[in-house]
Amino acid sequence: MPAISLINRTFAILETVAASGSVPAKEIAHQLEIPLPSVYRLLNELVANEYLVHIKKEGQFELGPKCFDLGLSFRQRLLAPPPIRQATTELHRTLQAAAYFAIYRGADIVLTYLSDCEQHPRLRPLRFGFHEAAHATAFGKILLSGMTSEQRSSYIQARGMPILTPHTIARPELLDDHLNEVSTRGIAWEHEEFLPRTTCAAVPVRNSSGMCVGALAVSMPSRKVSGFETRIESALREYAGQCSRYMRAG
Repeated sequence: MPAISLINRTFAILETVAASGSVPAKEIAHQLEIPLPSVYRLLNELVANEYLVHIKKEGQFELGPKCFDLGLSFRQRLLAPPPIRQATTELHRTLQAAAYFAIYRGADIVLTYLSDCEQHPRLRPLRFGFHEAAHATAFGKILLSGMTSEQRSSYIQARGMPILTPHTIARPELLDDHLNEVSTRGIAWEHEEFLPRTTCAAVPVRNSSGMCVGALAVSMPSRKVSGFETRIESALREYAGQCSRYMRAG
């Protein structure tokens, strides 16, 4: 399982509590696949700083006053607009696979929407706000391929290329060659580089200037991909086209 940074873990806990309203520590640890002692440590810090409150009688955690003061404005600013969310959800239903939308945000590559279900769940630890391991995710590769060589080099130097599976590309020169192919073909495939036994694919979303401003992606078990690559690519391009039309109109 890829490591989740402290900041991303903290944000993920707040997201989980916000989505549930009230949730015990064990459930947070189970949903996020974070060791329970680490969850308790972060929960205590969030309670101390008034981002969460602990309902001791019920053993539950709820959002605290600081979260309500902020109004979760970060999520509101970052969440993909309705047409993008609709296209992502329709892609999920069409391919019966978890679907994702990611964008550039400043110097980061950030997941801003995902659509999944119990039968076709998202990849853990992917969630709203995820911004790590771009070298090993299909949507990350699309957005990295849209950077200049200087931007890409700076990005990789700052974040590194952690080895997540035996198939992860972990050398900058190999990644550059791979991203050149991604840019030429207009699609990124990721075969068990982020998580074992999982394959992902992504295509670019472009604005009115033709610049890559986002990536639409899907993930599924590798055993379900063989023989369906053309259908997956066709659906991705169809719904990415819808997203691009929205971007061009804006």
